[in-house]
Amino acid sequence: MAARTVQQLFDLSGKTALVTGGSRGLGLQMAFALGEAGARIMISSRKADDLEQAMADLQAAGIDARWIAADCAKEADITRLVDDTLHRMGDIDILVNNAGASWGAPAEDHPVAAWDKVMDLNVRGYFLLSQQVAKKCMIARRSGRIINVASIAGLNGNPPFMQTIAYNTSKGAVINFTRALGAEWGAHHITVNAICPGFFPSRMTAGLLSTVGEDQMAAAAPLKRLGDDEDLKGVCLLFASDAGKHITGQWLAVDGGVSSVTG
Repeated sequence: MAARTVQQLFDLSGKTALVTGGSRGLGLQMAFALGEAGARIMISSRKADDLEQAMADLQAAGIDARWIAADCAKEADITRLVDDTLHRMGDIDILVNNAGASWGAPAEDHPVAAWDKVMDLNVRGYFLLSQQVAKKCMIARRSGRIINVASIAGLNGNPPFMQTIAYNTSKGAVINFTRALGAEWGAHHITVNAICPGFFPSRMTAGLLSTVGEDQMAAAAPLKRLGDDEDLKGVCLLFASDAGKHITGQWLAVDGGVSSVTG
């Protein structure tokens, strides 16, 4: 068989992608990337109003997009999300585990309930959703792409201005979850990879950026900038498409070079 062109390798026409936390921020950016490459998109988050607006934005760009409201910290919601997506859109080719939570508090005073909330969504939710999607369509079809959104916070300890022990721990777990699952599910031709974003302006980072300052955060990166609305598109498409079919169990930092000087 002749080698495909670059355009053919990155083409997602006929594919279906499920993106959690897809109503805004990094999740919506990745939904656009996959949709612009030809995939049909199912986005999910907890808030219907945010999903309606995101779907409208995707559809205005010519992307076939739909939404389901679900809380990926709840197993019943995960089951409903997978079953409804399969019913409405058919087999899921690409899963982007992006829904996440954070919590700021000194480790010695960090509420246990807050720790559990972060872990339930950021780790347990990724596992349950990956498990259900694989069992209900990917393993039988011997095909699938799973992309886990971790963070550079999972690569190192906290800098002095951050007190997010649960978040950092959860993202470190996501990285090793990615390695372990990629090794185990390679036999099913399912690739599992992780993206580790650095600092991007978002609702989750708004408090930190307002405290520390965007200029100071940007100055810490070798590229002297924060992430923007297109910086995750390329790596997301690589991991989701046949261009990345021989990559699994890996993570890639998209952080302006921050991790290269801190870890």
